[in-house]
Amino acid sequence: MGKRLPFARLASTLVLSGLLLHSPTRAAEDSFILGVCSHDLHLRDRSAQAPSLLAAAGIGSVRTDAHWAFLERTRDRLVVEPHWNDYLARNEAQGLSTLFILGYGNQHHGDGQKPRSEPLRAAFNRYVGFVAEQFHGRVRHYEVWNEWDQEAPDDVQLAQDYLRLVADAAGIIRQHDPAAKVLAGAVTTAGIESGFALRLVESGVMQSVDGLSLHPYVHCRGEGDNTPEAWIEWLADVDLQLSAAAGEPVPLYLTEMAWPAHRGACGIDEELQAAYLARSLFLSRTLPNIRGYWWYDFRNDGTDPREREHNFGLLRQNLEKKPAYEVLAAISPIVRDYAFVGYADGSSTNVVMLRFANAEEELLVAWSTGKARTVRIDSASPPPGPLEQLDTAKPELGRFRSGEGWSCLESADICTAQIELGAFPRIVRLGAPSPGALAAHEPHLTSRRDSR
Repeated sequence: MGKRLPFARLASTLVLSGLLLHSPTRAAEDSFILGVCSHDLHLRDRSAQAPSLLAAAGIGSVRTDAHWAFLERTRDRLVVEPHWNDYLARNEAQGLSTLFILGYGNQHHGDGQKPRSEPLRAAFNRYVGFVAEQFHGRVRHYEVWNEWDQEAPDDVQLAQDYLRLVADAAGIIRQHDPAAKVLAGAVTTAGIESGFALRLVESGVMQSVDGLSLHPYVHCRGEGDNTPEAWIEWLADVDLQLSAAAGEPVPLYLTEMAWPAHRGACGIDEELQAAYLARSLFLSRTLPNIRGYWWYDFRNDGTDPREREHNFGLLRQNLEKKPAYEVLAAISPIVRDYAFVGYADGSSTNVVMLRFANAEEELLVAWSTGKARTVRIDSASPPPGPLEQLDTAKPELGRFRSGEGWSCLESADICTAQIELGAFPRIVRLGAPSPGALAAHEPHLTSRRDSR
């Protein structure tokens, strides 16, 4: 990725999204989906505590594997393992929805190979129909396969075979569970960069499904290109390209995304992982086509501090909370329920300042991408007294009133204050939402250029 002024490409992306936002062909999600990936469905030590921990962090959706191999352990005999229903019931009791991944092959059909021939597709389709029938009304999203592109993202025929699989699976799911949403893709970073996702869209995949799922990891990119700010710039370009190819907005579901906290190549520490989680979640709301974000994953897959795959979680393997969990619990109501209004004056290469609002209040979410610095902030209608804020570096404090206060001159329409910014977002209450901020429920159409 070339070095560019952050967010310079976002304006054109938002323009395209705005022009095409009202496409009548596909219903939008009611709200932004905040989710996690979890392997707990298949763990023997499933904890009754896990669903309550998920709900307490503000998570609304859990993505998990509905392995074909686990449902068809005997050839041509499909059976639901009893604990699956128990797992769903515990999540449902906490208000959690489910995303099932359909796939991974079956040893009884083609030795577990991908279903690219007619006999294997027929067997896979029977499995898809069985799952959709058995879990009718209990699964909100189905994702057809996981990272199909992984071994050969440049292979055109691989993409065509996947399109055939998706078209069949989507039709079968809708026969059994019309209310469920169907996602296709789960495209890896390599697949996004090599054009696999674009080929799917150009070949008409959106005629079959409700959204395109992406796994846009950047943690192994070089310094400067592995940050949330570089990530959102790249996604803005991807978003623009996909929507242009489709001729309408392409709903994007980030069904895997995270930064691992391990001691090794591509790793960061747990504190920076928590800061990156917060920054990436807030930035994801600046692109209106991003409909959901699932952090990978809920808890660490192991205990080796040097193993990357063991250290993506919000929790340690024993369910001990990591900093990322505490930060997510503090910011999830804003990420999920507030609308992105626009970029505030003062956003630059080194400082990101975003405005979010609901019907009662407007918030400033700001951080420094480099060294700590003091910045001036403005508000047209600040609440009286000290600043009311949330410092995500200290999420346990919740909202608090600081010693800083607003400076308001009688001759000025704007009050000002100074705040210290670091790597963790600081959230400041600006007061009542500004007139027109939530007009037509489309605050995300305001670009940084428009907000000046």
